[in-house]
Amino acid sequence: MRIEVSHHCSDFDSYRAARVKSLFNAEKGCDWEKTVELPIEGMDWQIGLIVGPSGSGKTSIGSKLFPETGIYDLYSDWDKDKPVIDCIAPDGDFNMVTGMLSAVGLGDVPAWLRPFHVLSNGEKFRAGLARLASERPDHAVVDEFTSVIDRQIAKVGAAAFAKTWRRGKGQIVLLSCHYDIIEWLQPDWVYDTAEARFYNRDCLRWRPRLELQIHKVRGTVFPRLFKQHYYLDLPNPVAAEYFVGFIDGEPVCHVAVTPLFTAHAYRATRLVVLPEWQGIGVGTRFLNAVCEYHLQGRGRCGKPYPVFFHTSHPQLCGALRHSKKWIQTGAHLYGDNKARSAASLERSYKSRNVSVRRCATGYGGHFRAVQSFKYIGENGNQNIRQ
Repeated sequence: MRIEVSHHCSDFDSYRAARVKSLFNAEKGCDWEKTVELPIEGMDWQIGLIVGPSGSGKTSIGSKLFPETGIYDLYSDWDKDKPVIDCIAPDGDFNMVTGMLSAVGLGDVPAWLRPFHVLSNGEKFRAGLARLASERPDHAVVDEFTSVIDRQIAKVGAAAFAKTWRRGKGQIVLLSCHYDIIEWLQPDWVYDTAEARFYNRDCLRWRPRLELQIHKVRGTVFPRLFKQHYYLDLPNPVAAEYFVGFIDGEPVCHVAVTPLFTAHAYRATRLVVLPEWQGIGVGTRFLNAVCEYHLQGRGRCGKPYPVFFHTSHPQLCGALRHSKKWIQTGAHLYGDNKARSAASLERSYKSRNVSVRRCATGYGGHFRAVQSFKYIGENGNQNIRQ
């Protein structure tokens, strides 16, 4: 694909403009031209990246890749009077929307209930990606990708978005001035405007490996570092031990494990992954490691007891449900379907000998039961005493 870009503006003849031309030999400041060769025709790809410094032509090139679609703006067309959860695919499936928000790393549920304009830069970036992934256009170009956010959020957010986008169809080209996202994004091809160089995925370095170190900590760590990101207001778990996961010496996730003495088991609670690390599987990896630690008999009880975990977070529920290391012990979702909910209420009335002609309404998706899971370990041992 050959892309030719040509821009022309007025040739000003003011005193200062004439002096600049004279001093710096800049006679053609009113003209800007660039020709790019992108060998992507006939190539099987989903994610492309055009990277380079500001003013090197990234936006001009990107706008000519898919002229019929233009540049997709992550930050525009958000209703200021509606929460984010209502602005993304308003006619789409609720579970799909919450799944997309979590998949791109916006797992902070209270943020879903706020309008877009009050979110932080990092939250806006991820909400925009969730909307884009939900709409799933055949072709899209995103400008200033990761340009206005913290670099750690940028790298992890790029990895989370790439994983989400590759689950479906469509081609997307991302425009960025930051080279640090290349290894995390792992695009199918890259064009560097600074060097006028094209290279494909085979030339990229592998995504950096994350070494997760887990330490047992005091309970005072949770309110100091993680409480602001935990949206439930629950009493302190009794006789709990607290664990924190570190990457490169920085705390990234937390969980508490309390013994259930009469049930010969443990319960994990207060699982928190800091926002800048959400979306790349750190939380489930951390939770599995802590649960395996207890299953091996290293917990407070000193015996190989299983660990139970309860959550209503849609994305986490889906991850645990599809994992061979977990079995679901409580699965019914009350109110997931209004008609089914109404029928359930009618059966409940009849079981209690309450006279009712017909239940006029159900919960209609507004109430969701907390789902419960049991960790059964690396070998899938479901016969562990409960």
